[in-house]
Amino acid sequence: MKLFIHSMSEYAWGWPTMILFMLVGIVFTFRLRGIQIRKLPQALRSIHTDHDGSGMSSYTTLCTALAATIGTGNIVGVATALAAGGPGALFWMILSALFGMATQFAEGYLAVSYRKKNSIRASCGPSSYMEFGLRKPWLGKLYASITVGAGLLGVGTITQINSISNALDRLILSREFLNGYSYTTIISGFIVTLLAALVLLGGARRISKVCETLVPLMSILYLFCSFLLLIRNFSSIQSAVGLIIQGAFCPKAVWGGFAGVGMKAVLRMGISRGVFTNEAGMGTAAITAGAASETDPFRQGLVSMSTTFIDTVVICTITGMCLIVTDAWKLPVEGGAITEQAWRAGLPWSPDLSSFLLTICLVSFAFATIIGWSFYAERCLIYLTNGKGIKLYRAAYLLALAVGPYLSVSSVFELADILNATMALPNMISLIFLQNRVVEGVRNNS
Repeated sequence: MKLFIHSMSEYAWGWPTMILFMLVGIVFTFRLRGIQIRKLPQALRSIHTDHDGSGMSSYTTLCTALAATIGTGNIVGVATALAAGGPGALFWMILSALFGMATQFAEGYLAVSYRKKNSIRASCGPSSYMEFGLRKPWLGKLYASITVGAGLLGVGTITQINSISNALDRLILSREFLNGYSYTTIISGFIVTLLAALVLLGGARRISKVCETLVPLMSILYLFCSFLLLIRNFSSIQSAVGLIIQGAFCPKAVWGGFAGVGMKAVLRMGISRGVFTNEAGMGTAAITAGAASETDPFRQGLVSMSTTFIDTVVICTITGMCLIVTDAWKLPVEGGAITEQAWRAGLPWSPDLSSFLLTICLVSFAFATIIGWSFYAERCLIYLTNGKGIKLYRAAYLLALAVGPYLSVSSVFELADILNATMALPNMISLIFLQNRVVEGVRNNS
């Protein structure tokens, strides 16, 4: 099964997929005249707009989207990207995110443009603009169906709880209990599933409240520790930047001629892990945009693209720099253990305290992603069934969480990669065909 998932992941993220992601971002960047650079200050200001009490505010939609993206991708995903593709993968991650900001602007813009008032079913982001913009209802249903499946088996569940249990297992070091699994893995999986159940039973309002609380607090803690690490290793930053640039175009020079790492591996790790963490092109940000109270497509597009900027251009870049300046990316460990070793080596207090703080951040981020992705999946299920089967789906979602801790890190991320690529394909095709609507709207607001 591991070999099958690996081969499918390699196929899903071959050259055609990577080119398509970059091409869509490049097209919108040029056609919108670099909106992600020109309008970035306005985008960040748009986060705090007036809220009339209906729907979700711009700030809430941003927090919900960030909750679903600021997760294991920022801590574990960046680490796996650098471990497999070297420092150059960070370059392609940042570049794809910069182009992805234009893609995400288009998603947010279209989600509001084709949203039908007073209809929960017709405010499902990509499915809505596929049905009412492209006039292809079958494509909207296909996208919604894939997203429901991705919620169960992709970014939202197994990758997050797997990373939580692995992080707690490294921290506590409990002994083996059953079939190679520790007490920590079993107990943490049960507790996280239980906590998720308590939040999910509260519906969308409780989900958004948890996201609004967790995301800002944990982001501040994570960024504080990361900036402190970089300040203490300031002398290594220049050489780290050199490694990133050299590794992006000549990976074998960085790896000492190791034949297993070529340009395809660097590009694949950079672009796929970038998409894993910011989801630009997947259409998920458009789902929260469709639920927002904002009525101006242009302003909602700006809020949507802010997600990618904060998530990848800021947080993932900082994580990657921490791994490079401490040489943690070279260590023969897996996943979040790489970032943990960077914090243990680079922060001024005891290594055990560093591990504890990183674990707190990872667990909080991952739990927020679990909650945020349940929102995505449920909105798509409402689009498909008009609200029927929500309780059954929540039970299946919790079951996936219960199983997640017992899967391998590599298989979990590769399965998520497959589902990400499958979700993105109908969405990006729709964006290409609807690009003129976005361009016209931007010209009217410029």
